[in-house]
Amino acid sequence: MDQLPFTDDTVIFGLLCLCLGFVFYTSSIKTGFWGKFYNVVPTVLMCYLLPAILASVGIVDESSSKTYSVASQYLLPAALILMTLSVDLKAILNLGSKALIMFLTGTVGIIIGGPIAILIVSIFSPETVGGAGFDAVWRGLATIAGSWIGGGANQTAMLEVFKFNQDNYGGMVLIDIVVANLWLAVILFGVGKSQKIDKWLKADTSSIEELKQKVSTYTAKIARVTTLQDFIMILFYAFVGVGISHFLGHHFVVFLQDNFEVIRDKDKILSSLGSEFLWVVLFATLIGIGLSFTKAKNYEGAGASKLGGLFIYILVATIGMKMDLGKVMENPGLIAIGLIWISIHALLMILVAKLIKAPYFFLAVGSQANVGGAASAPVVAAEFHPSLTSVGILLAVFGYVVGTAGAYLCALLMEVASKV
Repeated sequence: MDQLPFTDDTVIFGLLCLCLGFVFYTSSIKTGFWGKFYNVVPTVLMCYLLPAILASVGIVDESSSKTYSVASQYLLPAALILMTLSVDLKAILNLGSKALIMFLTGTVGIIIGGPIAILIVSIFSPETVGGAGFDAVWRGLATIAGSWIGGGANQTAMLEVFKFNQDNYGGMVLIDIVVANLWLAVILFGVGKSQKIDKWLKADTSSIEELKQKVSTYTAKIARVTTLQDFIMILFYAFVGVGISHFLGHHFVVFLQDNFEVIRDKDKILSSLGSEFLWVVLFATLIGIGLSFTKAKNYEGAGASKLGGLFIYILVATIGMKMDLGKVMENPGLIAIGLIWISIHALLMILVAKLIKAPYFFLAVGSQANVGGAASAPVVAAEFHPSLTSVGILLAVFGYVVGTAGAYLCALLMEVASKV
């Protein structure tokens, strides 16, 4: 018998499915304790937290698991294809400019949040934000800025640009994961309260509701009893599309790196466009959109987006497993910087959303397109409605584009703040 923690991915995947099954079974009970519980706690948040608890108490060891890698590399692109299979591009464009405004607000929040957090923490713990040369804390925080504005590629670019001591880099990765995942939990909690939040924001949600209604009406019109052939064809479109996305993504990145110095050189601002994951996500989305102009869109009636939703929930569970709740206070000073930083980002987004009367959907997805990137922005968007997944993807792509430039500016400001 295996000793705890479990490291066998077949066992780990079984436990993740146990978590998902438990959540969906209990959430279907509309009376008594569970009915009251899920009126407060969103289903998706529980699908995220239960795996986090498994990792935190030592039942599973995420460090050697490939479940997140498989979910992000295979299931996420498949979900994006299936969820954009019946997309209405015209209706998405009708959502207007507020989505982009909220995304850019989130970017500004990260850029100014870092140096402000350093200034605040330096008041009561100057040693936390100190360090000299390549050990300077601001250099390490620059990698977090790259991650929170763009993603992993931008984070790596910042590590290359500012040459932070890699012996201390693990601590920065920990802050990135802990704080970003705590914020994701808050965002997901808000999804369940979005109507109340929209009322407080005095938001106009008519364009979003119109899109959701339009898709729901179309889905009901073409709904049918799903056959084995339908399932096979849905898998055909999804995973042939995933294969094509990976093929094109890999070779396109090779082409860019072979022909453009700004992509090849990690010190250049546009080097983040050399991220293969970015192009896999983008090509998967384009394949899904392309299929929406063909008869393949009728497979939405056989449950294409529902299967995509299943893949998304598996991804959510694997993301949750990366969150070790026990490590939150291992380095309280740096964690404080991260929490203050993300709070400034959040407060700025709430302020702007209130001013322009933007729906919570734009706030949540705009934030995650920055902080979470392509792995979580579509997840959050899909929680509102599968038809909105494309909005999360498009904003996440913007994040990759501006990530390195924004993080570079943030790093320069943090350098100044650390010397005040």
